[in-house]
Amino acid sequence: MSQWKQIQQLEFKYLEQVDYLYDDNFPMGIRQVLSDWIESQDWDMAANHESMATVLLSNLLSQLDRQCSQEQNFLQRHNLKNINKQLQIKYKAYPLLMAAVISTSLREERHIIATASIQDQGPLEKCLQNSVAFERQKNMDNRVAVIRSNVQLLDQAVKCLEDMQDDFDFRFKTIQSRDPADRNTELMKPEVTRLQEILNNLDFKRKENLSKMSDVIKEIDDLIASQLNPELMEWKRRQQINCIGGPLLTGLDQLQNWFTLTAQCLFQMKRQLDKLGELILKVTYASDPISLQRPQLEEQVKYLIGHLIKSSFVVEKQPLMPTHPQKPLIIKTGVQFTTKVRLLVKLPEVDYQLKVKTIFDKDLPPGRVHRQFFILTSTTKVMDVEESSNGCLSVEFRHLQLKEKKYVNGTKVNEGPLSVTEELHSLSFEAQFNIQGINIDLETCSFPLVVISNVSQLPGGWASIMWYNMLTDEPRNLDFFASPLRASWGQLSEVLSWQFSTFTGRGLNREQLCMLGEKLMGQQASHNECQVSWSTFCKENIPGKPFSFWTWLDFILELIKKHLLPIWNDNCIMGFVSKETERACLKDKEPGTFLLRFSESHLGGITFTWVKQSDSGEAKLVSVEPYTKSRLSALPFANIIRDYKVVADGEVPENPLKFLYPDIPKDQSFRRHYNSQQSKVFPYISSTWIPISTLQ
Repeated sequence: MSQWKQIQQLEFKYLEQVDYLYDDNFPMGIRQVLSDWIESQDWDMAANHESMATVLLSNLLSQLDRQCSQEQNFLQRHNLKNINKQLQIKYKAYPLLMAAVISTSLREERHIIATASIQDQGPLEKCLQNSVAFERQKNMDNRVAVIRSNVQLLDQAVKCLEDMQDDFDFRFKTIQSRDPADRNTELMKPEVTRLQEILNNLDFKRKENLSKMSDVIKEIDDLIASQLNPELMEWKRRQQINCIGGPLLTGLDQLQNWFTLTAQCLFQMKRQLDKLGELILKVTYASDPISLQRPQLEEQVKYLIGHLIKSSFVVEKQPLMPTHPQKPLIIKTGVQFTTKVRLLVKLPEVDYQLKVKTIFDKDLPPGRVHRQFFILTSTTKVMDVEESSNGCLSVEFRHLQLKEKKYVNGTKVNEGPLSVTEELHSLSFEAQFNIQGINIDLETCSFPLVVISNVSQLPGGWASIMWYNMLTDEPRNLDFFASPLRASWGQLSEVLSWQFSTFTGRGLNREQLCMLGEKLMGQQASHNECQVSWSTFCKENIPGKPFSFWTWLDFILELIKKHLLPIWNDNCIMGFVSKETERACLKDKEPGTFLLRFSESHLGGITFTWVKQSDSGEAKLVSVEPYTKSRLSALPFANIIRDYKVVADGEVPENPLKFLYPDIPKDQSFRRHYNSQQSKVFPYISSTWIPISTLQ
């Protein structure tokens, strides 16, 4: 079944997550009409090779043209033509970006499918789901609606106050216009008394309105402190988890709506206070409550506006290299990377263009010996209103590039005590502007980055990014690896499973994770609260092996992605199986039963073990030498299983692989993955490479 058909069969809550994947950058209409063609292309590879990305872009546009010519529905044909034009404008000069966008969308789809198929959730995902519960959002919606209603009522109250004051002003000026001799007559006393009553009522209404304004300001202040800021922090935490393969990141549009509605209420209250300032220019008196209370209320409103807008300045897309879209927050010197910042508040007006400046490694920890870098390309861009973000200001930096400073003040810079992949850096964004007389300085920063100078450092850098974002929600703890925290096995196993669902499309089951836990920590890994140190995970070698646990696992991930992906996603590979478990699974099976597992002694190796009946009639287990990427580059693994032969003295070569564990006929499991290519050169006949083992 195609991936798109699997998506369409998901529950509604997962379809909502899919909906977030598609926008103007990659419309869902393309995904629908070209689903089979899109899934048949290697977008991951295209995202790393510009020539391939250019060819795929051209082919995509051709496919769309063909679809347009065949489409009978006029409206659909019109939409497809518009999409074709938009894609040409957006990606003609940036084919790598298009490939990265499609690669990311397909990967996130696989992740959603994998999540939907696994009922058990880990501690990180459960925590995230609880933090964005429906009831909490509903409460927030209701509270914002009540505040908006109260602010609207204040508008009416200020208008009534203005009308009352105009009445008082008219009566007062009428009396003032009378002859002074007539003002103290008995006929004037009722009017003077009436005027005093109006003034008393005016004073009462002014105090009442100011009291209501004070209450609404306190309510907005409490809303921001107790709900809006925590919701923003939760979104940032979800963004961290998403960066390392966690659930799809959603909720920013909802946050934008809350931020904007709250800001609109504050701007409306500022206008109300400005109106009160105009009123006292016409009518004021001793102990005038407007004169006494308005300055303080105005300062509170200005402070809340500034605080709200500063908080709404967020990094929407964390820095990543388009060549490695699955591994954000790792930057290689000399390679372009992208990032995007966004203002969640829709601003009514800005006095000048809002320019955002990027700064690398601002406020590094004092006294830390570290490498230094500078940004080669332009560091300043102007924020613009983006239609896809519902009118909010945003700016995307697409061509940033780092260069290392080899010398500082004439002195050669040496590396610090931490390894390159443990040394954390940050990217900051700053802007200044004035709105309605309020000067606002904006600043936000990315999550900590790892800067590498060679792709060989990528696995270690990714381990650091996973470890940091798994264990802390601190936005800029650049000294984290000076004394790294320990992880519980519950946390780590969840993140490791995410790596497989993100990079390969299928996560790890409980049995596979159990084997990994035992390999990492021994038999003590029987429960989720076991603690794992950073050194054990990434730096120290596995006992008896010349490599660390993470190095071993990362090689397996690469092997699956490049050589085993179809049969891995088809659940043909048991994968992580200890030799003890392997024996327990196969010992009672009939001869020819086999299973596939990853080698524990070879980096990036896969082997198969089968049941052979010995001369004495007992079941004997035989394993082939592990196949690594060098051998699998020459011959697909499914073909190896199909054609594998064993040669023994005095026996005819035979294929010992009959049934995939537990008892599935081999061809039933692997037929769809066999690669049979007939010779097209006459008069030659095709030849086949046959893998053979000699059994002593």
